[in-house]
Amino acid sequence: MAENRDTGIDITSLIRPELAELEGYEPIEPIDQLARRLGIEPGQVIKLDGNENPYGPSPKALEAIANYPHYHIYPDPEQREARAALSRFLGVGTEYLIAGSGSDEVMDMVLRVFLAPGEGVINCSPTFGMYPFLTKVAGGRVIDVPRREDFPLDMPAIEAAARDAKLVFIASPNNPSGNVIARDELDALLATKLVVVLDEAYGEFAGESLVSEVPRHDNLLVLRTFSKWAGLAGLRVGYGIFPPAVVQAAMKIKQPYNLNAAAQAALLASLADEGLLRERVQALVAEREQLAAALAGIAFLRPLPSQANFILCRVVGIEAREVWGRLRERGIMVRYFDSPRVRDCLRISVGLPEHREALIKALQEIGGQLGR
Repeated sequence: MAENRDTGIDITSLIRPELAELEGYEPIEPIDQLARRLGIEPGQVIKLDGNENPYGPSPKALEAIANYPHYHIYPDPEQREARAALSRFLGVGTEYLIAGSGSDEVMDMVLRVFLAPGEGVINCSPTFGMYPFLTKVAGGRVIDVPRREDFPLDMPAIEAAARDAKLVFIASPNNPSGNVIARDELDALLATKLVVVLDEAYGEFAGESLVSEVPRHDNLLVLRTFSKWAGLAGLRVGYGIFPPAVVQAAMKIKQPYNLNAAAQAALLASLADEGLLRERVQALVAEREQLAAALAGIAFLRPLPSQANFILCRVVGIEAREVWGRLRERGIMVRYFDSPRVRDCLRISVGLPEHREALIKALQEIGGQLGR
């Protein structure tokens, strides 16, 4: 065993000082951890906190992963096959496309391409927490421009903040509120000359996309993912549709083999099984409407309209954390928020019909226990 010795070096003093105050991104709890604590099997957990696809990957994707013969060889750093397939899927040239380990990595590429230390990034809260987190990691400055009541963008405030910023991140549908950006809002954002990063992670559930606008605007970047509609969250498959000059810069700085071989095989097979995956999306959209109606019947919940695969609910008359905790005791995981604008809110992912039935039964029981 190596002997411990004092080297005379305070290693913490060499870490970037701004990271000392950085709060880490708060991830969701893995199923096995909750199951172990409750003393149940992981398969008994109803997971409605991560906006994942309950149908899982396409059977063709699972088969492609199992049968891929070259895991011992590094994948193509230029992502040629994947980009060609995405080009056919989207109807844009390969020069507009880059793939990554989830759209989170593609966001990180964007920030590293554009952001110098101290430059501003507009964050329209409440929204996806990775935008401010990655901005801070990149040494940028977060300029928070809160959304208005019921979560539309505050365009006058964004336009005022644009004088001191370089980028703006907009999720459409927005997470956690589920609403989409209006076309006139996008036009106004582009007119500010900011780099507009439009995150369409949930776009398939809204039935609309602005990918076709990228070739028409030098300052529009669109992010997309296979995590939600294609059920590949665990494999991390995301991509960006960017102006070619931005793609060229991002290809220079990305990790050479960032799209691993299994992820690429699953991406290609998923696109070959698009019909099945679209049917599943439509099933989840229909289930979303069933869930919204059922949640509206719970006395202490106020569900908001959503065009994503989740529904944000305001909790009234009782503590949202109490409801969240009692659901967890029953093996039902939903997302609890206690931050400005979404304090006392729960975000509930759309699952299967049997998940909805178990959730509503549990909520009714909890309401009875708490006098609601």
